[in-house]
Amino acid sequence: MTVDAGEAPAIRVVLVDDQELVRAGLRPLAEHDGDITVVGEAADGRAGLARVRELRPDVVLMDVRMPLLDGIEATRAIVADPALRGVRVLVLTTFDEDEHVVEALRAGAAGYLLKDVSPGDLRAAVRTVAAGDSLLAPAVTATVMRAAAGSRAVDARLAALVDDLTGREREVLERVGRGLTNDEIARDLYLSPATARTYVSRLLTRLDARDRAALVVLAYESGLVRPGG
Repeated sequence: MTVDAGEAPAIRVVLVDDQELVRAGLRPLAEHDGDITVVGEAADGRAGLARVRELRPDVVLMDVRMPLLDGIEATRAIVADPALRGVRVLVLTTFDEDEHVVEALRAGAAGYLLKDVSPGDLRAAVRTVAAGDSLLAPAVTATVMRAAAGSRAVDARLAALVDDLTGREREVLERVGRGLTNDEIARDLYLSPATARTYVSRLLTRLDARDRAALVVLAYESGLVRPGG
């Protein structure tokens, strides 16, 4: 399948993984449908950061454990660079330990996938984050919540920010933290889908959150959402 000239330009992707075989496998999987093109690769986080600054892709598929600079730090550097504001990072790793999920989201990753993801789900994930959304599959959100169970203290600063929200805003944030979609939030709170979207957008602004993934982290680190609650 190829993209017609009249259609939207292909989503530009940079692959950052220290295993050449992994990069060689990901490229054809990502490019299969014709609407995604891999414009660059790198074998470590430092080189990956340089390639991202050079190429300004739409999405970075970022491994976690790499030499010189790991994927978490590389993600943090990308998110902190104003010149790379439009670049979205999708963390892709074989490791599913809680701390990697939490640290990736804290660093500003827009989503998290394991490397055994199906080809179709991989491409769907790239499209999702390229469109400006976060990829928070229920299993990922559950992992974040389990990690929160091991945290002894609520972040007092974040708790104060949440306390300043209206009651309805807190209700919406709590449901975002539990992994509900906008449509699910709308049904749960008897809102229209458009109103639910408006509340989520307002939360992003009020809490200075980069995206929905950041709201999930904030929801549990503020103590608003409790694991298993």
